[in-house]
Amino acid sequence: MHTKTLVAAAVGLGLLTLSACGSTDTKGSADSKTVTLVSHDSWAVSKNVLKDFEKQSGYKVRVLKGGDAGQAVNKAILTKDNPQGDVFFGVDNTLLSRALDNGLFQPYEAKGLGTVGAAYQLDQDKHRVTPIDYGDICVNYDKAYFSEHKLTPPQTFADLAKPAYKNLLVTENAATSSPGLGFLLGSAAQYGDNGWQGYWNKLKANGVKVVDGWEQAYYQEFSGSSEGKKAGGDRPLVVSYASSPPAEVIYAKKRPSTAPTGVATGTCFRQIEFAGLLSNAKNTKGGKAFIDFLLSKEFQQDMPLNMFVYPVVKGAAVPADFTEYGPAAKDPETMAPAKIAANRDQWVKSWTSLVLK
Repeated sequence: MHTKTLVAAAVGLGLLTLSACGSTDTKGSADSKTVTLVSHDSWAVSKNVLKDFEKQSGYKVRVLKGGDAGQAVNKAILTKDNPQGDVFFGVDNTLLSRALDNGLFQPYEAKGLGTVGAAYQLDQDKHRVTPIDYGDICVNYDKAYFSEHKLTPPQTFADLAKPAYKNLLVTENAATSSPGLGFLLGSAAQYGDNGWQGYWNKLKANGVKVVDGWEQAYYQEFSGSSEGKKAGGDRPLVVSYASSPPAEVIYAKKRPSTAPTGVATGTCFRQIEFAGLLSNAKNTKGGKAFIDFLLSKEFQQDMPLNMFVYPVVKGAAVPADFTEYGPAAKDPETMAPAKIAANRDQWVKSWTSLVLK
Protein backbone atom coordinates (compact mmCIF):
# COMPACT_ATOMS: atom_id res chain seq x y z
CA MET A 1 0.00 0.00 0.00
CA HIS A 2 1.38 3.38 -0.90
CA THR A 3 3.06 5.56 1.70
CA LYS A 4 3.83 8.64 -0.33
CA THR A 5 4.68 11.47 2.01
CA LEU A 6 6.01 14.66 0.44
CA VAL A 7 8.51 16.43 2.72
CA ALA A 8 9.20 20.04 1.84
CA ALA A 9 12.66 20.45 0.36
CA ALA A 10 13.66 23.20 2.71
CA VAL A 11 12.83 21.11 5.76
CA GLY A 12 13.69 17.50 5.16
CA LEU A 13 16.15 17.04 2.36
CA GLY A 14 19.25 17.51 4.47
CA LEU A 15 18.20 14.57 6.62
CA LEU A 16 17.32 12.13 3.86
CA THR A 17 19.21 8.92 3.23
CA LEU A 18 18.74 6.31 0.55
CA SER A 19 18.48 2.68 1.58
CA ALA A 20 19.60 0.01 -0.86
CA CYS A 21 17.89 -3.30 -1.49
CA GLY A 22 17.99 -5.90 -4.22
CA SER A 23 21.42 -6.47 -5.71
CA THR A 24 24.13 -4.83 -3.65
CA ASP A 25 26.82 -4.26 -6.25
CA THR A 26 28.78 -1.36 -4.77
CA LYS A 27 29.81 -0.18 -8.22
CA GLY A 28 26.20 0.85 -8.81
CA SER A 29 25.33 2.28 -12.19
CA ALA A 30 28.96 2.81 -13.15
CA ASP A 31 28.92 -0.94 -13.83
CA SER A 32 27.33 -1.42 -17.24
CA LYS A 33 25.85 -4.69 -16.03
CA THR A 34 24.00 -2.99 -13.17
CA VAL A 35 20.86 -0.87 -13.44
CA THR A 36 20.08 1.33 -10.46
CA LEU A 37 16.46 2.21 -9.75
CA VAL A 38 15.68 5.16 -7.48
CA SER A 39 12.18 5.06 -6.02
CA HIS A 40 9.93 5.78 -3.08
CA ASP A 41 9.57 3.30 -0.24
CA SER A 42 6.47 1.70 -1.75
CA TRP A 43 8.35 0.15 -4.65
CA ALA A 44 7.76 -3.62 -4.66
CA VAL A 45 7.99 -6.46 -7.16
CA SER A 46 7.87 -10.23 -6.85
CA LYS A 47 11.35 -11.76 -6.67
CA ASN A 48 10.71 -14.19 -9.51
CA VAL A 49 9.49 -11.40 -11.80
CA LEU A 50 12.60 -9.31 -11.15
CA LYS A 51 14.82 -12.36 -11.63
CA ASP A 52 13.18 -12.99 -14.99
CA PHE A 53 14.15 -9.49 -16.10
CA GLU A 54 17.71 -9.94 -14.85
CA LYS A 55 18.03 -13.30 -16.60
CA GLN A 56 16.59 -12.12 -19.90
CA SER A 57 18.35 -8.74 -20.01
CA GLY A 58 21.70 -9.64 -18.46
CA TYR A 59 21.45 -6.71 -16.03
CA LYS A 60 21.45 -6.84 -12.24
CA VAL A 61 19.00 -4.46 -10.58
CA ARG A 62 20.00 -2.33 -7.62
CA VAL A 63 17.21 -0.46 -5.83
CA LEU A 64 17.62 2.73 -3.82
CA LYS A 65 14.56 3.70 -1.80
CA GLY A 66 14.50 7.38 -0.92
CA GLY A 67 11.64 7.72 1.55
CA ASP A 68 8.15 8.70 0.49
CA ALA A 69 7.35 9.92 -3.01
CA GLY A 70 7.93 13.63 -2.51
CA GLN A 71 11.12 13.06 -0.57
CA ALA A 72 12.46 10.87 -3.34
CA VAL A 73 11.51 13.39 -6.05
CA ASN A 74 13.12 16.29 -4.23
CA LYS A 75 16.27 14.27 -3.54
CA ALA A 76 16.50 13.30 -7.21
CA ILE A 77 16.16 16.94 -8.27
CA LEU A 78 18.95 18.04 -5.93
CA THR A 79 21.25 15.30 -7.24
CA LYS A 80 20.27 15.45 -10.92
CA ASP A 81 23.75 16.51 -12.10
CA ASN A 82 25.26 13.44 -10.44
CA PRO A 83 22.28 11.09 -10.10
CA GLN A 84 22.34 8.17 -7.74
CA GLY A 85 20.73 5.92 -10.30
CA ASP A 86 19.61 5.40 -13.86
CA VAL A 87 15.81 5.23 -13.60
CA PHE A 88 13.41 7.00 -11.25
CA PHE A 89 10.04 5.44 -10.47
CA GLY A 90 7.25 7.05 -8.50
CA VAL A 91 6.77 10.65 -9.60
CA ASP A 92 3.02 11.19 -9.97
CA ASN A 93 0.85 13.73 -11.75
CA THR A 94 0.64 15.99 -8.68
CA LEU A 95 4.42 16.54 -8.78
CA LEU A 96 5.20 15.83 -12.43
CA SER A 97 5.66 19.45 -13.49
CA ARG A 98 8.18 20.01 -10.71
CA ALA A 99 10.31 17.12 -11.97
CA LEU A 100 10.01 18.12 -15.62
CA ASP A 101 10.66 21.81 -15.02
CA ASN A 102 13.84 20.90 -13.16
CA GLY A 103 15.12 18.75 -16.03
CA LEU A 104 15.10 15.55 -14.02
CA PHE A 105 14.60 13.22 -17.01
CA GLN A 106 15.94 12.68 -20.51
CA PRO A 107 13.63 11.61 -23.34
CA TYR A 108 12.99 7.94 -24.06
CA GLU A 109 10.05 6.45 -25.90
CA ALA A 110 9.56 3.08 -24.24
CA LYS A 111 8.82 -0.09 -26.12
CA GLY A 112 5.23 -1.06 -25.48
CA LEU A 113 4.05 2.51 -25.04
CA GLY A 114 1.46 1.87 -27.74
CA THR A 115 -0.35 -0.45 -25.34
CA VAL A 116 -0.84 2.35 -22.81
CA GLY A 117 -4.03 4.39 -22.87
CA ALA A 118 -3.67 7.97 -24.09
CA ALA A 119 -5.27 9.33 -20.92
CA TYR A 120 -2.20 8.26 -18.94
CA GLN A 121 0.39 9.69 -21.34
CA LEU A 122 0.73 13.18 -19.89
CA ASP A 123 4.08 13.85 -21.58
CA GLN A 124 3.38 12.05 -24.83
CA ASP A 125 4.98 14.67 -27.08
CA LYS A 126 8.39 14.60 -25.38
CA HIS A 127 8.43 11.16 -23.72
CA ARG A 128 10.43 12.31 -20.71
CA VAL A 129 8.37 10.03 -18.49
CA THR A 130 6.52 6.77 -19.05
CA PRO A 131 3.19 6.05 -17.30
CA ILE A 132 3.37 2.87 -15.22
CA ASP A 133 0.31 2.71 -12.98
CA TYR A 134 -2.69 4.60 -11.69
CA GLY A 135 -4.85 4.67 -8.57
CA ASP A 136 -7.37 6.86 -6.79
CA ILE A 137 -6.90 8.95 -3.65
CA CYS A 138 -10.21 8.67 -1.78
CA VAL A 139 -11.67 8.92 1.68
CA ASN A 140 -11.96 5.48 3.33
CA TYR A 141 -14.44 4.71 6.08
CA ASP A 142 -14.61 2.24 8.97
CA LYS A 143 -17.69 0.11 8.25
CA ALA A 144 -18.01 -1.12 11.84
CA TYR A 145 -18.10 2.41 13.25
CA PHE A 146 -20.88 3.57 10.96
CA SER A 147 -22.87 0.39 11.52
CA GLU A 148 -22.58 0.67 15.30
CA HIS A 149 -23.60 4.33 15.23
CA LYS A 150 -26.39 3.72 12.69
CA LEU A 151 -24.89 6.43 10.53
CA THR A 152 -24.70 6.37 6.73
CA PRO A 153 -21.08 6.73 5.57
CA PRO A 154 -20.31 9.90 3.62
CA GLN A 155 -19.95 9.55 -0.13
CA THR A 156 -19.07 13.02 -1.43
CA PHE A 157 -16.85 15.98 -0.65
CA ALA A 158 -19.93 17.90 0.49
CA ASP A 159 -20.92 15.12 2.92
CA LEU A 160 -17.65 15.45 4.80
CA ALA A 161 -18.54 18.99 5.89
CA LYS A 162 -21.91 17.98 7.35
CA PRO A 163 -22.42 18.10 11.15
CA ALA A 164 -23.11 14.35 11.25
CA TYR A 165 -19.41 13.75 10.46
CA LYS A 166 -17.92 16.29 12.85
CA ASN A 167 -14.53 15.25 14.27
CA LEU A 168 -14.46 12.03 12.23
CA LEU A 169 -12.05 12.81 9.38
CA VAL A 170 -8.25 12.66 9.42
CA THR A 171 -6.25 13.79 6.39
CA GLU A 172 -2.63 14.32 5.53
CA ASN A 173 -0.88 17.66 5.30
CA ALA A 174 -1.08 18.89 1.71
CA ALA A 175 2.39 20.39 2.08
CA THR A 176 4.00 17.19 3.34
CA SER A 177 2.02 14.35 1.79
CA SER A 178 1.15 13.19 -1.71
CA PRO A 179 -2.32 11.85 -0.79
CA GLY A 180 -2.89 15.03 1.21
CA LEU A 181 -2.00 17.08 -1.84
CA GLY A 182 -4.19 14.88 -4.03
CA PHE A 183 -7.14 15.43 -1.70
CA LEU A 184 -6.58 19.19 -1.89
CA LEU A 185 -6.44 19.04 -5.69
CA GLY A 186 -9.60 16.93 -5.71
CA SER A 187 -11.42 19.58 -3.70
CA ALA A 188 -10.11 22.29 -6.02
CA ALA A 189 -11.38 20.31 -9.02
CA GLN A 190 -14.75 19.89 -7.31
CA TYR A 191 -15.25 23.46 -6.08
CA GLY A 192 -13.13 25.51 -8.49
CA ASP A 193 -10.25 27.93 -8.07
CA ASN A 194 -12.25 30.28 -5.89
CA GLY A 195 -14.41 27.78 -4.06
CA TRP A 196 -12.08 25.27 -2.46
CA GLN A 197 -11.00 27.68 0.29
CA GLY A 198 -14.59 28.02 1.50
CA TYR A 199 -14.89 24.24 1.47
CA TRP A 200 -11.80 23.83 3.64
CA ASN A 201 -13.13 26.47 6.04
CA LYS A 202 -16.14 24.19 6.48
CA LEU A 203 -13.95 21.11 6.99
CA LYS A 204 -11.88 22.94 9.57
CA ALA A 205 -15.01 24.04 11.41
CA ASN A 206 -16.20 20.44 11.24
CA GLY A 207 -13.14 19.20 13.10
CA VAL A 208 -10.90 17.74 10.38
CA LYS A 209 -7.61 16.50 11.84
CA VAL A 210 -4.39 17.00 9.87
CA VAL A 211 -1.27 14.84 10.33
CA ASP A 212 2.02 14.81 8.47
CA GLY A 213 1.70 11.71 6.33
CA TRP A 214 -0.26 8.68 5.18
CA GLU A 215 1.31 6.16 7.55
CA GLN A 216 0.38 8.23 10.59
CA ALA A 217 -3.11 8.88 9.30
CA TYR A 218 -3.89 5.32 8.23
CA TYR A 219 -1.96 3.23 10.75
CA GLN A 220 -2.37 5.37 13.86
CA GLU A 221 -5.44 7.63 13.55
CA PHE A 222 -7.83 5.57 11.41
CA SER A 223 -10.03 3.19 13.40
CA GLY A 224 -10.77 1.03 10.37
CA SER A 225 -7.28 -0.33 9.65
CA SER A 226 -5.93 -3.32 11.55
CA GLU A 227 -2.95 -1.26 12.75
CA GLY A 228 -5.18 1.69 13.59
CA LYS A 229 -7.30 -0.49 15.86
CA LYS A 230 -4.18 -1.65 17.71
CA ALA A 231 -2.98 1.95 18.03
CA GLY A 232 -6.33 3.11 19.40
CA GLY A 233 -7.18 5.22 16.38
CA ASP A 234 -10.49 7.01 16.82
CA ARG A 235 -11.09 8.59 13.42
CA PRO A 236 -13.41 6.46 11.24
CA LEU A 237 -12.70 8.53 8.09
CA VAL A 238 -9.26 8.84 6.49
CA VAL A 239 -7.81 10.09 3.21
CA SER A 240 -6.22 7.01 1.66
CA TYR A 241 -6.65 5.02 -1.57
CA ALA A 242 -9.44 3.15 -3.32
CA SER A 243 -7.11 0.15 -3.19
CA SER A 244 -6.78 0.19 0.62
CA PRO A 245 -9.81 -2.08 1.32
CA PRO A 246 -8.40 -5.10 -0.57
CA ALA A 247 -5.15 -4.76 1.36
CA GLU A 248 -7.11 -5.04 4.59
CA VAL A 249 -8.62 -8.29 3.31
CA ILE A 250 -5.50 -9.82 1.79
CA TYR A 251 -3.21 -9.12 4.76
CA ALA A 252 -5.69 -9.95 7.51
CA LYS A 253 -4.60 -12.75 9.87
CA LYS A 254 -8.02 -14.29 9.40
CA ARG A 255 -9.50 -13.45 6.03
CA PRO A 256 -12.83 -11.63 6.41
CA SER A 257 -15.76 -12.32 4.11
CA THR A 258 -16.00 -8.63 3.24
CA ALA A 259 -13.60 -5.73 3.48
CA PRO A 260 -13.76 -3.95 6.88
CA THR A 261 -13.38 -0.60 5.16
CA GLY A 262 -15.20 1.15 2.34
CA VAL A 263 -14.56 3.99 -0.09
CA ALA A 264 -16.44 7.26 -0.38
CA THR A 265 -16.49 7.15 -4.17
CA GLY A 266 -17.45 10.79 -4.59
CA THR A 267 -14.19 11.97 -2.98
CA CYS A 268 -11.67 10.41 -5.36
CA PHE A 269 -8.81 12.05 -7.26
CA ARG A 270 -6.99 10.14 -10.00
CA GLN A 271 -3.25 9.67 -9.45
CA ILE A 272 -0.91 8.45 -12.21
CA GLU A 273 2.66 7.30 -11.52
CA PHE A 274 5.55 7.52 -13.96
CA ALA A 275 9.08 6.28 -14.47
CA GLY A 276 11.81 8.14 -16.31
CA LEU A 277 15.40 7.81 -17.45
CA LEU A 278 17.38 10.18 -15.24
CA SER A 279 19.38 12.95 -16.85
CA ASN A 280 23.09 12.10 -16.68
CA ALA A 281 22.32 8.45 -15.95
CA LYS A 282 25.49 6.37 -16.22
CA ASN A 283 23.80 3.30 -17.68
CA THR A 284 21.29 4.65 -20.18
CA LYS A 285 21.07 1.39 -22.14
CA GLY A 286 20.24 -0.59 -19.02
CA GLY A 287 17.86 2.12 -17.84
CA LYS A 288 15.92 1.96 -21.10
CA ALA A 289 15.68 -1.82 -20.84
CA PHE A 290 14.33 -1.49 -17.30
CA ILE A 291 11.66 1.03 -18.32
CA ASP A 292 10.61 -1.36 -21.09
CA PHE A 293 10.33 -4.07 -18.42
CA LEU A 294 8.01 -1.87 -16.35
CA LEU A 295 5.57 -1.88 -19.28
CA SER A 296 5.81 -5.63 -19.81
CA LYS A 297 2.64 -7.60 -19.12
CA GLU A 298 4.53 -9.72 -16.58
CA PHE A 299 5.39 -6.70 -14.43
CA GLN A 300 2.08 -4.94 -14.99
CA GLN A 301 0.13 -8.01 -13.82
CA ASP A 302 2.45 -8.51 -10.86
CA MET A 303 2.08 -4.90 -9.72
CA PRO A 304 -1.46 -4.70 -8.25
CA LEU A 305 -0.87 -7.01 -5.28
CA ASN A 306 2.58 -5.61 -4.62
CA MET A 307 1.92 -1.87 -4.78
CA PHE A 308 -1.89 -1.84 -4.79
CA VAL A 309 -2.22 0.20 -7.96
CA TYR A 310 -3.80 -0.48 -11.33
CA PRO A 311 -1.82 -1.31 -14.49
CA VAL A 312 -1.87 1.12 -17.42
CA VAL A 313 -1.19 -1.48 -20.11
CA LYS A 314 -4.29 -2.56 -21.98
CA GLY A 315 -5.16 -6.21 -21.42
CA ALA A 316 -3.11 -6.61 -18.23
CA ALA A 317 -5.12 -8.79 -15.84
CA VAL A 318 -5.99 -7.56 -12.35
CA PRO A 319 -6.46 -10.07 -9.48
CA ALA A 320 -10.06 -10.85 -8.54
CA ASP A 321 -9.51 -9.77 -4.92
CA PHE A 322 -8.28 -6.43 -6.13
CA THR A 323 -11.22 -5.73 -8.41
CA GLU A 324 -13.76 -7.03 -5.88
CA TYR A 325 -12.59 -5.00 -2.90
CA GLY A 326 -10.83 -2.07 -4.52
CA PRO A 327 -12.27 -1.18 -7.93
CA ALA A 328 -10.99 2.00 -9.51
CA ALA A 329 -13.28 5.01 -9.18
CA LYS A 330 -15.72 5.34 -12.08
CA ASP A 331 -15.70 9.13 -12.16
CA PRO A 332 -12.72 10.49 -10.19
CA GLU A 333 -11.75 14.13 -10.12
CA THR A 334 -8.87 14.96 -12.44
CA MET A 335 -6.80 18.01 -13.21
CA ALA A 336 -4.60 18.90 -16.18
CA PRO A 337 -0.86 18.88 -15.39
CA ALA A 338 -0.55 22.48 -16.62
CA LYS A 339 -3.21 23.59 -14.16
CA ILE A 340 -1.51 21.74 -11.32
CA ALA A 341 1.80 23.33 -12.26
CA ALA A 342 0.31 26.82 -12.38
CA ASN A 343 -1.49 26.59 -9.04
CA ARG A 344 0.02 23.87 -6.83
CA ASP A 345 2.51 25.91 -4.83
CA GLN A 346 0.17 28.82 -4.22
CA TRP A 347 -2.71 26.53 -3.32
CA VAL A 348 -0.55 24.65 -0.82
CA LYS A 349 0.59 27.93 0.70
CA SER A 350 -2.99 29.16 0.97
CA TRP A 351 -4.15 25.80 2.35
CA THR A 352 -1.42 25.87 5.01
CA SER A 353 -2.40 29.38 6.11
CA LEU A 354 -6.08 28.51 6.10
CA VAL A 355 -6.09 25.09 7.75
CA LEU A 356 -3.03 24.93 9.98
CA LYS A 357 -2.98 28.42 11.45
